This record gives sequence, C-alpha cells and structure tokens, in this order.
Amino acid sequence: MSTTIDRGTAQGLPEWDRCAVMGVVNVTPDSFSDGGRWFDTTAAVKHGLDLVAQGADLVDVGGESTRPGASRVDEDEELRRVVPVVRGLAAEGVTVSVDTMRATVAARAVAAGAVLVNDVSGGLADPAMVPAVAAAEVPFVVMHWRGFSRGMNDLAVYDDVVAEVVAELRTRLDAVVAGGITPERIVVDPGLGFAKLAPHDLALVAHLPELRALGRPLLVAASRKRFLGHVLTRDGATPPPARERDAATAAVSALAAHEGAWAVRVHEVRATADAVRVARAVEGAR
Repeated sequence: MSTTIDRGTAQGLPEWDRCAVMGVVNVTPDSFSDGGRWFDTTAAVKHGLDLVAQGADLVDVGGESTRPGASRVDEDEELRRVVPVVRGLAAEGVTVSVDTMRATVAARAVAAGAVLVNDVSGGLADPAMVPAVAAAEVPFVVMHWRGFSRGMNDLAVYDDVVAEVVAELRTRLDAVVAGGITPERIVVDPGLGFAKLAPHDLALVAHLPELRALGRPLLVAASRKRFLGHVLTRDGATPPPARERDAATAAVSALAAHEGAWAVRVHEVRATADAVRVARAVEGAR
C-alpha cells in the first residue's frame, strides 16, 4: 500500500507530494560557498533558471552573506543586489523566496514577485520584519538564531542542543504569531551552522522528528556547511572546500526527506533533486 508523509505546507505556496528542493542564488561577493559567481544580475537570473531546469521547485535569492564572521552589507546595496534578480526570476514564472533580515528588502522583494520571506534571524534582526511580513500576507521562514554572523560562534553553547533549539524556536513562533503572522504561513528551520558546532548540527539532523513536532513545515538547510566538512575529513586532513561537499549534502537531503522535511535548501540542485525523489519512491513503496 502506497503511503505519503504529511510534510505540511505553508499557506500561499505550492504543494508538492515530496520534499521540495529550494535552490540557492547568492548575489554576493563573499558567500562561503560560491561568493562572486552570480554577483551580476544577468548571471544570477540565469543561474536561478538553471537551478529550476535541474529540479529546483523554488529559488531563494539573497544579497547578504551570513557565513560565520561576515560583516553586514548596507541596506541600499542589498536592495540593489536582490530586487532585480527577484523580479527577473518571477517574470519567468519561478517560485521565488527572498533571503533577508531586513523588512524593507523583504517588502521590496515581495513587490517584485517573491512569495516567501526567508529570514535567518526569524524576525529578531529587524523589529519591522514581522509587521511587514504580516502586512504582505506571505509565508515566513522562522530560523533558529542567536546572533549576527560576526559573533555567532561564541553563542554555540548548549547543554541539550535539540531541546534548547526546539524551545527557542517555539518561543519565537509564539512571538511571530503574536506579531500578526498567521501560523499557517510559518515554516521553521533549525539553523544548521548558525551558532552551532558540528556535533550540534549532527544532533539536530538526527532528531528532525522533534523539530517537526513544532507543528509547522520544516526547512533543512545543510548545504555545503562546515559540519559536513568535518564529517568528510580523514586522519586530521584539511576539510574539503565547500564545493566538494555536494554528495554529502545530497545524503542529508535524503535523510531529511525520509524524516518528513518540507523542503531542503541547497546550492547544487541535481543530486538533491534525485535524492528526494528516491526518498519519495521508497516512501511510496511501503
């Protein structure tokens, strides 16, 4: 008998019968993974379309690096980077998400065609974000976040990372709902790599059902992150660079899909698109 996992969906987004694939377009010169490759608007739009052709269901456009230690870009520059790319992709019929911590950028991106706001701070970085998203009536990703990139490694202190992340996300969900965003429009993200060390990330990946118990669709963003570099390092060698972690990323994507994640966010789409489809086929054969 064929079965499917109830992954949930955020109101206002398409429904997929499997874990969705969110492709990443970084319009930045300093992303940890692919900084500078898609900094030009034309190149960024083309890359987004290529990701869709490779199997991405939606594309997440960001103009500010959130790698550990990164400094913030100013608002005008973030707008200059992001809005034309969002507009170009939306004009081609792409389901576009905007990755930003600023309410003004979120609002301008939604006006340009974005249908999802992915805020790695969960609305904490900009007090105007939650009211802006509530007014726009679009879905909102609430990620677990403890502070800005420059000092976040100092905040990676936990007694029980799974319990603490779940509790802090629950508190943030309550605040976002109190701020006017309807629960049906919220997605949660455990924030792998944000104020977390490799053992913390692995523990969260191993306990995705506890995160799903929050009752909202779950986004897992493991792509090319440091913890995968640690996993792949042998005999004290230097961890492989970010672009050599795509097979490991696809492995996490398959695990996340198996555990009921709503979507996975990745830089290299093709392998993950295959992984989630295999996970769905196995699920359907139960």
